[in-house]
Amino acid sequence: MTQLLTIPQFCERFNVGRSTVYREHDAGRLPFVKIGRATRISESDADDWIDNLPSS
Repeated sequence: MTQLLTIPQFCERFNVGRSTVYREHDAGRLPFVKIGRATRISESDADDWIDNLPSS
């Protein structure tokens, strides 16, 4: 079963701000699910997101 991350867990793991998470979601690059009032990001989607970021 896929592990789900909360927004704060995602932010801490990838060192990004909360607004970045929502901006990436709105742009269609970071899917997340709502479970009731809770927002969760699957680890596989998080890994795909980080893998697809442009490298500097």
